[in-house]
This record gives sequence, C-alpha cells and structure tokens, in this order.
Amino acid sequence: MFSGIVFDLDGVVIDSHPAHRRAWQQFLCTLGRQVPEPKLDFILEGRKRQDILRHFLGELSESELAGFGKRKDEFFEKMAETVPPVAGVVAFLEELEKLAIPAAVATSASERRTRLTLERLQLTHHFKAVVTGDDVFEGKPSPVIYQFAAQRLNLPSEHLLAIEDAPRGVEAAVAAGMRCIGVADGSKAESLCQAGAHHVITDFVGLSVRTLAQSLCGQRSCAS
Repeated sequence: MFSGIVFDLDGVVIDSHPAHRRAWQQFLCTLGRQVPEPKLDFILEGRKRQDILRHFLGELSESELAGFGKRKDEFFEKMAETVPPVAGVVAFLEELEKLAIPAAVATSASERRTRLTLERLQLTHHFKAVVTGDDVFEGKPSPVIYQFAAQRLNLPSEHLLAIEDAPRGVEAAVAAGMRCIGVADGSKAESLCQAGAHHVITDFVGLSVRTLAQSLCGQRSCAS
C-alpha cells in the first residue's frame, strides 16, 4: 500500500501536451526558429523551462530566461481554457480526499502556471503540497523535486507513490525512493517501463485506490 501520492502535472493531471506543443511552436516562430514537429518531443520529457529554452536557443542570461519564459507562458495561457484534466483524474482525486490519502504535485512547470492551472480547474484543494520547477535548481531526473514533495507531505519517500508520464520523471521518482506508476499508451508505455515504472495505465478512468494498490502488489507488471 502507500501513504500518499505525488502527481506530475502535465500529461498526468492535465491533458496539456497538445497545447504545449502549439505554444512552444508559436513562441519559437516569433524568434525565427522553425522546429520540426518530432523535435518538439523534447519539451514533453519533464525538463525545466530554462533547460528547454537553452536547448532551442543556446546559452541565455538569467534575464533572457525570465523574459522568454514569460513570453512562452503567455502563448500557453491563451490556450489554457481548452486544456482539460486527464480522463478520470478528478474522480480519482476525490476518492483520495475521501480516504484521507494526501496528494502532492511535483512538476517542472513554473509556480505561476501551476497555480493558475489548478485554480482554473478547481483542483487546488486536492493537493496538500505543490512543488514546481521554481522550487528546485536541478530538474528531473534529479530526485530533488520528489524529495521536496515528500518533505512537504511529511512522509518518507518509500511510503509514497509517484505518477509520471515521462521517463525522466519516472527516473526522478525512483531515485527518490518511490514506486512509480506511468501514464502512457502504445509505444510510450515501454519507455516508462524501461525507466523503472512499476505499472503503466492509459488514464484514470475506472481506477480506484483498491485497484491501484493491487497493481503494486507482487512483481512489477512492466517487463524487466
């Protein structure tokens, strides 16, 4: 069993990947950068925004990182109203609340975007703790963000379950001492298994605490 759950945000709590791809593409276009669609997969791997900016734009000063980051978020915010929760996640969060199982968010997203997103979807009250990319120096796969989440929940990492959709995020959670459930479908599921996920789900539809606990019993369902 587990004493609490730590959720990644993008791709786990909110179905935001399509909007993020569009926002980054539009932002980069304003700077004259035409990025092929496959190369945008880089933005979905749990990296901090600063690391993504450096990847596409090269070395940047702190003021440039802040300014470009704000501009990119403005593109995303224009699309935010169309970004829904991942299927079934609201019902699952409600069950956690009823069972008094604490939940946290550990996301590479900025504090501002995370707060606005949770408020817009009226999900803030479901999370006892929120750790964002602004709280840590090292992004995933460093375990620091998950270690911070455990501290803020006041629970040992080994008593917590992480839910992630990117291999780097799975690696971060496992390195922090947590078991991890992946959220993916098709070929992406295998990459989460290889990163160390214990089990992979496509979404939260029909998922309950009981069925999740059963999936964690015994051997990993992911191929070793």
